[in-house]
Amino acid sequence: MAVELTSTKLNAESHLLLDQPLLRLPHELARRNFKSVQRVVEREKEYLIPALKETANASLARTRGPEQTLESLDAMISRMQGLKRKMENLQEEEKKIHMESRKRIQHLQDLYRISSLADVKYEQWSRIRLDRLIVDHMLRWGFSESATQLAQEKEIDDLVDLNVFVQCQRIADSLRRGETKVALQWCGENKAALKKSQHNLEFELRLQQYIEMIRSRQLVEARQHAERYLSPHSETQSREIHRAAGLLAFPPDQNTEPYQSMYSPQRWNFLADLFICTHHELLSLPSHPLLHIALSAGLSALKTPSCHSAYASSSSNSLSSTTSVCPICSTELNELARNVPYAHHTKSYVENDPVILPNGRIYGRERLLEMSKNVALVGEGKVKDPTTGETFDVSEMKKIYIM
Repeated sequence: MAVELTSTKLNAESHLLLDQPLLRLPHELARRNFKSVQRVVEREKEYLIPALKETANASLARTRGPEQTLESLDAMISRMQGLKRKMENLQEEEKKIHMESRKRIQHLQDLYRISSLADVKYEQWSRIRLDRLIVDHMLRWGFSESATQLAQEKEIDDLVDLNVFVQCQRIADSLRRGETKVALQWCGENKAALKKSQHNLEFELRLQQYIEMIRSRQLVEARQHAERYLSPHSETQSREIHRAAGLLAFPPDQNTEPYQSMYSPQRWNFLADLFICTHHELLSLPSHPLLHIALSAGLSALKTPSCHSAYASSSSNSLSSTTSVCPICSTELNELARNVPYAHHTKSYVENDPVILPNGRIYGRERLLEMSKNVALVGEGKVKDPTTGETFDVSEMKKIYIM
């Protein structure tokens, strides 16, 4: 009874390892919203205080007439009204972020009220998490409309990052279409954060603009563009700048590397992928879908060396006399599981009389002989590999010892 209770006891801390990004993004968005408020207030303060002092001094010194003073005051009032509207919008954004954070925290707290894996409430909570992971996966692959519909149907809009991924996908799609305007605008809005990034997104975008100018033979404009946007990066991107200079002597119709690669349309896909990586890094989003991370954890618990052997799956082998339902060997999950570690088993399930066949596969001697005996096509003194269908002499089996 004690063993059963232990096996069904829920450890909330281990479950929530996968859900850390659920709170990271609202925290990052709240921090960025606060920084936006600071920038707006500082910019208006730098204008308002000197203007107010100048107007007051001019009025006292009677160097300005009443009409000019009123015009200055009206201009300041107009700026303050604009500041008020901006602050109201930022406040609404902050309220929305706090509301989403509360609902996400409540969702995570619900897990701590569940004591057992057998509780029906745990099944309900797990279903909500699975829906979240599916929506996250769909958003990352660009199925925004389907993801939005699923989130609305399951009523988990506040638990998923719809707007963030939709904006990210919109900018990535614009890059794949050969447009840099929207991406550069995003870089301008996040200039301070990009300085700390390990990626050189803005430089690569400016380099692509330069390449397109060279492609259209706008050589004068290209040199001016390089002086303005590429030269400031001469210390960190000297190699790329030297290659960019070489483009002036190598037009697109010459198949010379590395210039041919720089002219390649595939650079737009590179820029789109680079933007997505930079975007996720700035917002503390995982680089891989959470669904893949969750699947990898489960696949690691099931993975064995035979799952990625030369004979990937007995179910896909017409000569096999067995049927495999191993998830690792399935065509859908085999590639995803290729790089995950093998399971760590503390208890061995290897039979006590293992033998190895010439093809390197290992079986229990008694069970292999018994199964081969039941196969009518196998002759006397022969054994058949149940996975590959190959036939060998009994004398070719070799006893092995597990250390």
